[in-house]
Amino acid sequence: MIEWIDPVLLCLGLVVAVGAFVQSSIGFGIAVVSAPFVVVLRPDLMPTSMLVCAFVLPILQLASGPREISWRPLGWAVGARLVATPLGVWLVASTSTDVIALSVGILILVTVIASVVAVDIRLTRSNAMAAGAISGVSGTAASIGGPFFALVLRHEPPDRLRATLAVFFIAGAVMAVAGLALAGAATWEQVRAGAMWTPFVLLGHLVAGPVRRRLPAAAVRRGVLVFCVVASVSVIARTLI
Repeated sequence: MIEWIDPVLLCLGLVVAVGAFVQSSIGFGIAVVSAPFVVVLRPDLMPTSMLVCAFVLPILQLASGPREISWRPLGWAVGARLVATPLGVWLVASTSTDVIALSVGILILVTVIASVVAVDIRLTRSNAMAAGAISGVSGTAASIGGPFFALVLRHEPPDRLRATLAVFFIAGAVMAVAGLALAGAATWEQVRAGAMWTPFVLLGHLVAGPVRRRLPAAAVRRGVLVFCVVASVSVIARTLI
């Protein structure tokens, strides 16, 4: 049961605020920062509580910031994510969370290494669709769907990257929660926890405002790579705890 003065939930809210700060700054990161702590302290709240936060924050971003969106690649990615989301729902219902986390973590790390060492991942139709499809699975099953599409978008101007990812996250969260609800894998307790963390999401977003306005494009691109590595390490570590 959720108690509104539960100290664990309040501490997790502060972690969510940090994740919201990161995402508001570079375009993604709320689940990367928060999900490992939620999994350890309140695994019963995953993944729907994080998906609620992943829905609320991009709405705040679009309401208070530039809305320069790359619509065509966004459409490719969202379409592919829609097709792949049922697979993510099936994994939640039938597969160990440790297996899911380990697979997602390794895949993120391999993608980052490939983008830095061997392949310069660019914004193309095939890359956007591949990122959307992978995010449909990882975002639903592990609540981490941002790193793949963020890597594809990382050469875009920062405002366009953040706004495009924001719309992608809204669509993805709706798909994931709807799929999990239909499969009986989402609970009202998880939804209430996500709603409880909404003020913390707002706090992180507001604190990030001054930082976001001063971040140069090169720093945003580096931040995307760094937090993709953080994402991979965090989800792999979750399987070892």
